[in-house]
Amino acid sequence: MTTPDPLDSLKARLAQFADPARAVSMRAYQRDQFDFLGVATPARRAAVKQWAPRLPWPALLELAGRLWDEPLREYQYAAIDLLDLRRKELPLGAIDPLLALARRKPWWETVDGMAGVIGKLLRAHRAGGAQEIMDAALLDDSFWIRRIAMTHQLGWRLETDEARLFGYALRLAPEREFFIRKAIGWALRDYAKWAPQDVGRFVDAHEERLAPLTVREARKHLR
Repeated sequence: MTTPDPLDSLKARLAQFADPARAVSMRAYQRDQFDFLGVATPARRAAVKQWAPRLPWPALLELAGRLWDEPLREYQYAAIDLLDLRRKELPLGAIDPLLALARRKPWWETVDGMAGVIGKLLRAHRAGGAQEIMDAALLDDSFWIRRIAMTHQLGWRLETDEARLFGYALRLAPEREFFIRKAIGWALRDYAKWAPQDVGRFVDAHEERLAPLTVREARKHLR
């Protein structure tokens, strides 16, 4: 008897919510780089939550890789949904495979989704020096991986490693890439919700080194 392919099950679930008109607008929003089924985010996440199989983590990563191979963009989103749902089962050894996935078909939405999964995993293991993995990622040839390093602490609130955050910001500040400059400002703005004075002092002290876009983002909610 053949074992059912879990990917077929997910495809059947998502097909119920496919909307060709939405697919056109979703493709346009992503600059016509990817084809879509046209499934809205809430429906997709609900479908993945109902479907998500419990597997040993290597098999989980293999399934995520198969989803990444699918030509329609919702399947990359579904891979991120699946990994986020099962992140407590992932060891630190999964970080490199996760970064490898992020390198494939990269655009801001999958890169940032993967940064969220990686950030939650690192936060759970931060007492063991896990963030050193991001120190290496900050030097990666791909600016998308550097963006993950810059934004991996989003949502950490007062658990944020402030020295790393500010150090990463200064390290990446000379870069001209829009997605890096935006990421620096985004990371600073997020931390400013919890440490506004520290972020304000940092931006004031280094404004000449930071891009105007970065400064605007960082100061968005500062008075």
